[in-house]
Amino acid sequence: MIHGLRLTIHDKRNITHIMRTNYCWLLLLLIGASAKSQQLTVEKIMRDPKWIGTSPSNVTWSYDSKTVFFDWNPDKNESDSTYAYNLQTKKIEKSPYKNVRLQQAIRNGSYSRTYNQLVYAYNGDIFLLDLKTNNTTRLTRTEEAESNPRFIRNDEWIVYLRGQNLFGWNVKNGSTEQLTNFTRTGDAAPAPAATGFRGGGRTQGTTTATGNQQEQWLQKEQLRLSEVLKSRKNKKDARDAFLKTQKETDTLKTIAIGEKVLTSVQANPTGRYITYRLFTPATSNKNTIVPDYVTESGFTTDIPGRTKVGEIQGKYEAFVFDTEKDTVVTIAVDSLPGILDQPDYVKDYPKKNENKKQASRGVVIGGIYWNESGAAAIVDIRSQDNKDRWIMQLNPATGKLTLVDRQRDEAWIGGPGVGFGARIGWINDNAIYFQSEATGYSHLYTYALNTGTKTDLTKGNYEVQDVVLNRAKQSFYLLTNEDHPGKQNWYKIKTDGTGKEKITAMTGGYDVALSPDEKTIAYRYSYINKPWELFVQENAQGKTAVQVTDKAASDTFKMYPWRETNIFTIKARDGKDIYARIYEPAAGKKNGAAVIFVHGAGYLQNVHYWWSQYFREYMFNNLLADKGYTVLDVDYRASSGYGRDWRTGIYRFMGGKDLDDEVDAAQYLVKEKGVDAARIGMYGGSYGGFMTLMALFTQPDVFKAGAALRPVTDWAHYNHGYTSNILNEPFNDSIAYAKSSPINFAGGLKNHLLICHGMVDTNVNFQDAVRLNQKLIELGKDNWEMAVYPVEDHGFVEPSSWTDEYKRILKLFDTYLQK
Repeated sequence: MIHGLRLTIHDKRNITHIMRTNYCWLLLLLIGASAKSQQLTVEKIMRDPKWIGTSPSNVTWSYDSKTVFFDWNPDKNESDSTYAYNLQTKKIEKSPYKNVRLQQAIRNGSYSRTYNQLVYAYNGDIFLLDLKTNNTTRLTRTEEAESNPRFIRNDEWIVYLRGQNLFGWNVKNGSTEQLTNFTRTGDAAPAPAATGFRGGGRTQGTTTATGNQQEQWLQKEQLRLSEVLKSRKNKKDARDAFLKTQKETDTLKTIAIGEKVLTSVQANPTGRYITYRLFTPATSNKNTIVPDYVTESGFTTDIPGRTKVGEIQGKYEAFVFDTEKDTVVTIAVDSLPGILDQPDYVKDYPKKNENKKQASRGVVIGGIYWNESGAAAIVDIRSQDNKDRWIMQLNPATGKLTLVDRQRDEAWIGGPGVGFGARIGWINDNAIYFQSEATGYSHLYTYALNTGTKTDLTKGNYEVQDVVLNRAKQSFYLLTNEDHPGKQNWYKIKTDGTGKEKITAMTGGYDVALSPDEKTIAYRYSYINKPWELFVQENAQGKTAVQVTDKAASDTFKMYPWRETNIFTIKARDGKDIYARIYEPAAGKKNGAAVIFVHGAGYLQNVHYWWSQYFREYMFNNLLADKGYTVLDVDYRASSGYGRDWRTGIYRFMGGKDLDDEVDAAQYLVKEKGVDAARIGMYGGSYGGFMTLMALFTQPDVFKAGAALRPVTDWAHYNHGYTSNILNEPFNDSIAYAKSSPINFAGGLKNHLLICHGMVDTNVNFQDAVRLNQKLIELGKDNWEMAVYPVEDHGFVEPSSWTDEYKRILKLFDTYLQK
């Protein structure tokens, strides 16, 4: 009834028809809106990454194993905050900033031998935490900062650094004593000796005349002219002479270090020996300068840069201070086994090296590790050319070294747990553990000092990627990829190599944090198309993981069906398996063109079952596949995760076997996926940008178009640490640099090239792009363009820069690869 009128049957039918029609239109609109929301654009995927969701990071534990801390941003604030997950209440709460800083300090502290006390540095002072009572005692309150505290002498003393010197605090009586007296010159006043910690000592150093000849003459003239001044000087000299006869002999030994850099000052567990390292920097090296054009001041400023490969390396030394004998001995590295050995590549330069006198190579002393009793120490040493690693036993009384294990690699020493930051330590007073690539893969070994027996605890064609020795020193926890190069899992194994158990079970990648009581693990876990989330699990086989966070993927992100890329292998021309992942278009959308994405860093893995650090590229590759492109991503020679031979496959020739792998991948696309051989493109950043240049310059018949992002164009202009490992030094191995630098092959450019580079790149300097730009101009090439980004460093930050860059890449491929 409407306004008193009765609707007829005809009216009701008309209304029903209208309602149904409107419903259908509404349904079509909703379907259209849904389809549109699933449509990817460069603008969408290159927005501030907060649109994707928020993943936890920096997962750590509280000292009592009751709380998991992690950084997170569920509210999409400007930056992440620290959150705490309570294992008992199962609640997540934001942690106050002061508490975060305190927890960080405690986590970086040191436990007593019995694990009932923990000492830590906070706000520049030292604190002692009783883990049974949770009571905290403040040990220092000074203006000068203290750091690096730890227990020694059966937990009766706590030693820590104040400035550059070591101090000791007596746990029983609370007294503090200075243990070292490092000075910049040899004539500094001696410090009072420690009385309870060590015996008396002698001071070392001599006084020197001050002033020049003119000043000395003026002083004599003044004394000649003034009887008062002469009388005062005589009295002062007499007093000084008297005091000298009464001088206390119980003083700390002064150790003059001059202008050298002092590092790694530590006392052994007995307190008798104090080891330290000195570094003498090279002073004649020249650093690069990075101009910053877009600044708040409106003026161009210079950002200090790095040196270039081949610059003079500084000198490293290590010493032992015997507090009982009051002597300092040098840790002798001149007799290391093979210290005179030259690398094999010198054979390519017979004239240059025929009369060259063999000299000891420079070394870097990476760390000195004492056993629990303090009776023995091992020293981890690398040659500066990184061809050798020596693990040596130290005689602290003499500084002499005895070989435990020598690792020699004619390419360069590396691999998980083997490079700098290596996993090495003591199982007990007689046995150590370490990692080595002796079999071609990084595995875990033990070595018994009393018998000289080396034992491999793990073996096989996989890598041990992380190692944690448990508190009882009866077992190791390992992260390995033994199931598949692209799958990780957490294991437990006894220190004799038996009883191995697999603790995690999900397919993907893990970033594991072990609780202090070792009963629980908290870890970030992700899968190919699922970003990182936080889980907790009992640290034992067969236990169920509990998911803590669920904000890594937003509702908007979930609306698109992100590809679970197929991971498989392609046969290389030398018979090796190249691991690859493929993004394929939907049925009927294939356009016959293909794009190969090349990951950066060289030594990095991107074909795996976890969420890629190249998440923008992952999304862009999905976009390309939606447009009909077949996209391939391979772990070429030099990628991580596949052992020593794969890691070093680019030695002395970047753009050799690694580029061969990409060419073989392109041929696979043509033969197996029906891709048009004349429509294959490539893009990548950093090392991937370098590879793109080498592809377009040396393989123009394979690649039709390429986008080189922040590329190295000439390896002689990159840094020393990375480049010298792979190509040696330019003045010693010019052949390697000539073969590996794209700028030498720029004349081979036939197809279409886009170069993108940030102008304040402090890693691969913008100069690289500019020099190649000039080379291409001189060669008369007109099939290239360059986009520059004035406010961007090596890793772009601004969404506008990412968007501009990838719109250009997409335009390049659409223009030259589409029919």
